[in-house]
Amino acid sequence: MAVPRSPVAPERRPPRRGTARRGRDGTYWLYLIPGAVLFALVIGGPLLFTGYLSLTRWSGIGDPSFVGLENYRRLLDDQVFWLSFRNTLSMIVAMVLVPTALGLLLATVLFDTIGRRFRPRTAAALRAAFYLPQVLPVVVAGIVWGWILRPDGALNGLLTAVGLDGLRHDWLGDPDTALPAVLGVMIWVQIGYPVVVFMAALQRVDPELYEAAELDGAGWWHRFRAITLPQIRPETFVVALTCTIAAMKVFGPIYALTRGGPENATIVPSYFAYHTFFNKLQVGYGSAISTVLTAIIVLVALVVLAAQRRAERADGGS
Repeated sequence: MAVPRSPVAPERRPPRRGTARRGRDGTYWLYLIPGAVLFALVIGGPLLFTGYLSLTRWSGIGDPSFVGLENYRRLLDDQVFWLSFRNTLSMIVAMVLVPTALGLLLATVLFDTIGRRFRPRTAAALRAAFYLPQVLPVVVAGIVWGWILRPDGALNGLLTAVGLDGLRHDWLGDPDTALPAVLGVMIWVQIGYPVVVFMAALQRVDPELYEAAELDGAGWWHRFRAITLPQIRPETFVVALTCTIAAMKVFGPIYALTRGGPENATIVPSYFAYHTFFNKLQVGYGSAISTVLTAIIVLVALVVLAAQRRAERADGGS
């Protein structure tokens, strides 16, 4: 007797990859709309308006008068503008180069030495102590350091107490010492950020690499150079980029400590733009300063990102 065959279910063809991908992409674009709208309202719109104001002469009252590139030509002959960017280079040293180098060294010591020989909580407590200046409000930190560095402040009092009266100085009131004093404060403020980032980066490095290097007789410096630096290179680029942007647009500490003085010794582009915009009521000229600063920050960011991509391609090809 013949057994009846069961009906065969029709074969289902999987959807084409292109169709599924187009559907997913369309859905993803919907999630980007709120962020794009907020970006246009909060950043894009004000940025375009600032660019327009940079082409005008306006005091904030009445209608702007279009002057074309006159404000930018004025910038080329403004000695205070160029001084502010020279001070920015000093800020990059104090907020990028020094904190990144010291932060990497401190993070390595905390992770590789203190974290192993002592309890991990000890390294975590020290990490939090280094990061504390980042948590403090900028105005509060500026007021405290202003009290420390003023002529009758804590620093001069300490020098008197240890018999070094000859070193007493008006640290923030002298054009020769104001900028170095501010740079020292910025190092103190900035150093905690690289420490936290680098310690997080070190936790993802395979411990077997260090163990194998120790078995081969490699010392701390050789392990640091051959293992640590290559493994945390992405985080190094992140720290360099974010700290450079912070150094180029620094405003709060300058406002709280010196207001750009004395004699423009600590002037920076962001405070120069603020002072020109609100105090001198030269809105068009202040907008031109802000526009140039924004363009330079974007250019620096693109250069750092391009260097990071080249480094990643070189690592992938090796």
